[in-house]
Amino acid sequence: MSNHLPEAFIRSLTGLDHFDPQAFQSVHDSGDQLVSVHFNPGKSFLQNESWPEDLTEPPFRFSGKVPWAPDAWYLDSRPSFTLDPFFHAGVYYVQEASGMFLAFALKHIADLSGKLRVLDLCAAPGGKSTMIQSLISPESLLVSNEVIKTRVPVLHQNMTKWGRANGFISNNDPAHFKQLPGYFDIAVVDAPCSGSGLFRKDPEAVNGWSLESVKLCSQRQKRIMADVWDAVKEDGYLIYCTCSYSKEENEDILDYLFERFACKSISLSPDPGWHIVETIADQSGAQGYRFYPDKVRGEGFFLSVIQKKEPVASDGNNHMHKRLGKTKQYPERIDKTAEKQLNQWIQPGSFHYHPVGDAIHALPPVLAGDFVMLKNALYLKKAGIRVGKSGESEWIPDHEMALADILNLKSVKWEPGKPDTLNFLRGESFGTGAGEKGWRLVCYRGQGLGWVKMLDKRMNNYYPKSWRIRL
Repeated sequence: MSNHLPEAFIRSLTGLDHFDPQAFQSVHDSGDQLVSVHFNPGKSFLQNESWPEDLTEPPFRFSGKVPWAPDAWYLDSRPSFTLDPFFHAGVYYVQEASGMFLAFALKHIADLSGKLRVLDLCAAPGGKSTMIQSLISPESLLVSNEVIKTRVPVLHQNMTKWGRANGFISNNDPAHFKQLPGYFDIAVVDAPCSGSGLFRKDPEAVNGWSLESVKLCSQRQKRIMADVWDAVKEDGYLIYCTCSYSKEENEDILDYLFERFACKSISLSPDPGWHIVETIADQSGAQGYRFYPDKVRGEGFFLSVIQKKEPVASDGNNHMHKRLGKTKQYPERIDKTAEKQLNQWIQPGSFHYHPVGDAIHALPPVLAGDFVMLKNALYLKKAGIRVGKSGESEWIPDHEMALADILNLKSVKWEPGKPDTLNFLRGESFGTGAGEKGWRLVCYRGQGLGWVKMLDKRMNNYYPKSWRIRL
């Protein structure tokens, strides 16, 4: 065996169904790297599954579709995403292809056109949350939670780029969701794991693997699943996934759930031509799906769908009813001056507005009650779209509104060309040509990126400092 993969690691996988040590080692030795993206259906402008003909410098070339996910593609090579304005505008998200199997699972178990409440429990950096938000209806709710505080900013940035109003971001331990019994239709748990599924993508990660780390991850995964269980409604679904090959972190977790709770395993029946390996847990017979890089165009991944088959505890229902009682009142409304200013920018009646500090946030009206409940139960870091704040004589737009594509005031849009667009993303000033004084939304091919304000003899660049590119 190559020194790249520890012998203890290979031995730990020997005996798993369809595991081929030689082919597995060979694909890791090859050094091949796959790159894949999924497009934002609210911002994509592909024509007949290709870039528009007048786009003379497309940011990348496609090498085929990811078969189990919509609007998802493999790329022929890895470009410089940093120098692509479409990347910064949230036109697409760079995500590992195997993890996109979540889209197939969601379509299989739910009517995505209806109103759903979905929890992405371990959400950073945001690949699965952006995909979920692309699939669910505008009236549905997505709560993207990240327990590690230092990982919340990258999640916030990626969800802001995606530009949807029906998402909240929270920074909570999984145990905190016990305060929301039976609240979610679907909970996605992309559990922290030993990361062996990414060894080909990140060879340095091999150095951190050990049997002890697998054991510790397994213990943590059991705690996470037990903590989130109460938050799922009866007949709702838990989607459990990892980027680990270890049985202790995958099938054994399913056995743990079935031993402790009333569950039903859901068969997904993927296309046999995809070469995804279906596995069966030893004790429960629960079904899971394994991705091996010598069999699929993707990295190592495991996913299983569990349906909850027990009612929410009666004390939990009483607790929920008390919280639901609070949602009959809408959140605090904004003052008339702010509403008048804002209505010049956004179609009146499109959103419900609520103040958070000195800023105004926009939500679909149907989610106003959810906001009241969730702000009492969770540490919310984002709720809907932060659209800005009212000034003495004008509305002061927020960066989140620039990326949300909700503007009714089209006259503020400005397309300066790619070189100046990159200067804008660097936080620099650049040639004007934007016309009269005031706020301008810098766009690239119609996609909003951020704000500048034109003054008498200069320009103020409001692109967030922490987002600015260095190339």
